[in-house]
Amino acid sequence: MQPQSMTFKEKLSNPTIRLTAHVCTIPSAAVTQAMAAARSDAVIIDMEHGAIDYATAHAMIAATAGTSCAPLVRVTENDSAQVKRVLDLGAEGIVFPLIRTAEDAEQAVASLRYPPNGTRGFGPFLAHSRWGTSLMEYRESVDGHLVCFLLVETRDAVENIEAICAVPGIDAIIPAQFDLSTDLGVSGQFDHPDFLAAVAKVEDAASSAGIPLGNVGLAKPQADGLLAKGYRIIAGFDILWLKAMAAETQSWIR
Repeated sequence: MQPQSMTFKEKLSNPTIRLTAHVCTIPSAAVTQAMAAARSDAVIIDMEHGAIDYATAHAMIAATAGTSCAPLVRVTENDSAQVKRVLDLGAEGIVFPLIRTAEDAEQAVASLRYPPNGTRGFGPFLAHSRWGTSLMEYRESVDGHLVCFLLVETRDAVENIEAICAVPGIDAIIPAQFDLSTDLGVSGQFDHPDFLAAVAKVEDAASSAGIPLGNVGLAKPQADGLLAKGYRIIAGFDILWLKAMAAETQSWIR
């Protein structure tokens, strides 16, 4: 791992620090490198909804080298085989979708850790180079530094949120507004009372458990509103920023 004053996990553990964790859906090491060079605290390499395969994910993880930006990966499901593979590519943490129960959360946390504390298999043949250590020193080097983000995307997760937040080893909770509003039957209606009540319940549970909250803030007023509510992690989307800027330039010539 490149020398840096604080790891991303250490930043998360300090309640006074606000952070960014931008989602990269474009399968490009150049895009990730630009995000990292812009001093993003983390990038989330999106293998769930992005057009990214494992080889590209490896290149995107490597593209954060020389910066303090942590490469996280959003996997397609809460699956220990997927987690093992992307961690072995050098990822610094995992973003887990569709967490519904405390048991799901426990499985997610366990998949980040080696036995006897977890279920991860050993084979960091690529990862140890990203972390700047030897193969056999890798385990000790990453112990305590890997990050576990959970996405709250369903009615079940909201109903079980207090039990989910009680699971040790969770570093952040993200109420995923697109999926959650859809599961609640009010897709995209972010001002709907049912959606607002669900998010409020998640916010209260995470706050009570001392778990940092993250959410999408594509513009400063939106980010300011989240920060005022106690959110500590602000996320953007590479593809949405690119499209918005391209659309804006069209307005310049009309």
